[in-house]
Amino acid sequence: MAIEQSESKENMEMVDDDGHTRTGTVWTATSHAITAVIGSGVLALPWSVAQLGWIIGPAALITCAYVTYYTANLLSDCYRSPDGKRNHTYMHVVRSYLGARDVFFCAVAQYAMLWGTMIGYTITVAMSMMAVEHSNCFHYKGHDAKCGASGNLYMIIFGVVEIVLSQFPNLEKITLLSVIAAAMSCAYSFIALALCIAKFASHASVRGTLLGVKITGNISASTKVWHSLQALGNIAFAYTYSNLLVEIQDTLKSPPPENKTMKRATMYGIGVTTMFYVSLGCVGYAAFGNVAPGNILTGFYEPFWLVDIANIAVVIHLVGAYQVYGQPIYAKYEGWLAKKWPESAFFHYVYAIRIPFSKDRLFKFTLCKLVLRTAFVVLTTLIGMMLPFFNAVVGLLGSIAFWPLTVYYPVTMYMVQAKIKRGHSKWLMLQALSMAALLVSLLAAVGSVADIAQRLKHATIFKTEL
Repeated sequence: MAIEQSESKENMEMVDDDGHTRTGTVWTATSHAITAVIGSGVLALPWSVAQLGWIIGPAALITCAYVTYYTANLLSDCYRSPDGKRNHTYMHVVRSYLGARDVFFCAVAQYAMLWGTMIGYTITVAMSMMAVEHSNCFHYKGHDAKCGASGNLYMIIFGVVEIVLSQFPNLEKITLLSVIAAAMSCAYSFIALALCIAKFASHASVRGTLLGVKITGNISASTKVWHSLQALGNIAFAYTYSNLLVEIQDTLKSPPPENKTMKRATMYGIGVTTMFYVSLGCVGYAAFGNVAPGNILTGFYEPFWLVDIANIAVVIHLVGAYQVYGQPIYAKYEGWLAKKWPESAFFHYVYAIRIPFSKDRLFKFTLCKLVLRTAFVVLTTLIGMMLPFFNAVVGLLGSIAFWPLTVYYPVTMYMVQAKIKRGHSKWLMLQALSMAALLVSLLAAVGSVADIAQRLKHATIFKTEL
């Protein structure tokens, strides 16, 4: 009965020109956007500002926010092909405007970023749960107690949860999960900000310096340079959004035009996140100064219950955000494999199992989805366990994605769509923006790779430390 009612309701809704039924609104798109943008990157912002100082740090946060917002609007205008047809993924947009040659490079950048973010989220969840365990231990046993925690165990538990959630068919089916995740991201951002304000009020003086961490006996000139470049990558990663914009826009119903709805969602999403980012980055730096921790929540142990709530909110948020980043990957390789073997039951035969304690609901799956998604999550978890470097991984991910996905492709496709002629003043402005973003990405990549190489010399594989 429930299935029949659901089907009847679906038939009453407007079917789009490509045969799909879409129900997304500006509010669902905003929740997806906030979930995609606010992630583990926010926790590294006080450390990033500390590396850059009071002059460059806040300027980098605001500049990156504006660039992301501007180029996201350009990309949303390219959602439909020149002939008016919808594009379901970022790569479809690239193919429509730039041709097949650019699709390969776009795919490498986009899916490396999506997968890398999933690895980063796995690391962050482990660190957050370890922080909960440490804060409870220190509260009950004293700050001199030896409090150990196993990051590997938490990564495995997180991986098991994501294996179950990965069986959802697509992004539209996890809207509720995305809304909950967006609420959690706001919760831990507010708590982290409140903790930083309280710490700042406790000493009532603005800490930090104009140019950030100083070169001393413990900090060499090369380390200062690498960390400063890595901080740029962290900030770029914190505003990661464009690589999921098209997939989010493809969930929107029309009318009104999808690009207008998406621009509003982008404005709300980036507006909210920028408010959090600038506040947390700057207040956190004012509170801790040049010794700001890589993950801001690991710098607090009291009040332990509030720190626990914040870290648990991080975990709940990343449970949902993991799927927002993972679903486009699943859809891509499953679609490719299904076309390659059109007669294979492994990819096409749908099994149905009745959900326990439910009369009419069925769990439908293919063996491809069950086996390959499980294997993908397992591999992602193993890589997270092998490379538990929070800041370095975040910086590298930001450097990989910022120029090609956030700036180059949106700018280039918009110039084709708007037919902007070479040498025109707007063409020159957009090219200058692209070149500046390329320089930032290259510098951030160099800094992050150097830091990872340095950490590998002293790190123990499969051992996560706060």
